[in-house]
Amino acid sequence: MLCILTAALLTAQDWQTSPNLPAVDLTGLTSAQKALALKLIRTNGCPCGCGMMMAECRTKDPNCSVSKALTAIVVDNIRKGANEAAVLKAVDASPLMHPKLLEDPVVIPIDGAPFLGPKDARVTLVEFSDFQCPYCAQAVVRLNAVLKAYPNQVKLVFKQYPLDMHSQAALAAAAALAAHRQGKFWPLHDAMYADRTHLSRTTILAMAGAVGLDTKRFEQDWDSPAVKQALAREEAEGDKAGVEATPTVFIDGQKYNGSLDLDAIRPIIEAELKRK
Repeated sequence: MLCILTAALLTAQDWQTSPNLPAVDLTGLTSAQKALALKLIRTNGCPCGCGMMMAECRTKDPNCSVSKALTAIVVDNIRKGANEAAVLKAVDASPLMHPKLLEDPVVIPIDGAPFLGPKDARVTLVEFSDFQCPYCAQAVVRLNAVLKAYPNQVKLVFKQYPLDMHSQAALAAAAALAAHRQGKFWPLHDAMYADRTHLSRTTILAMAGAVGLDTKRFEQDWDSPAVKQALAREEAEGDKAGVEATPTVFIDGQKYNGSLDLDAIRPIIEAELKRK
């Protein structure tokens, strides 16, 4: 146990100490330039909504396109001879640093998808999520708080978007779709997020039995072409809507780029309710 805790602590500190960060190319820089690049990447936040520094985001969420692009701006400007002030100015000038809180609306099919809240709710949240994603697990608590605050006005629709970087995410997504066929999506959803670091076919099957699924039918659906097609369809819907990471939430079809904390999202929901 001590070894596991020590390894976890070292991993958490890597972004603060390691000179090698995912997709950050420092080749060709002098020692002084590398030191400046790492300093700026470690001390400036990523605006993707993760609440982390750019270097931390690159390490813990290498799939993040925002931190990848911004660190490239830092390195490219230093490579061209820019000083610290000029580099920070170039970063701040990037549209990525000041994303629109709500993007233009897109059409996302939701018929037949699992949802929480009133069917005829005035505001619809659509979440594209991954069962192995730690940020998606945190989003469960935050979105439940939103639903609790607006029990008659907001519904949450769940869409599958398993990331390639998570080895069991697609397996879990297919399992969730299979559970939905028996009306047990949310119980399995909760069980998988509660133990997201130990997902496997064996553990998910045990969870399915524990939440009352007919496991024989569940396994047949889990492996069926219909479920595989449904999963591919939802991933394609996410791609078309502009999903790049998880969780991604749309509010009435508008991609939301802010925090999912209730205090942050409340003004957006209130504005939607007034608009309608």
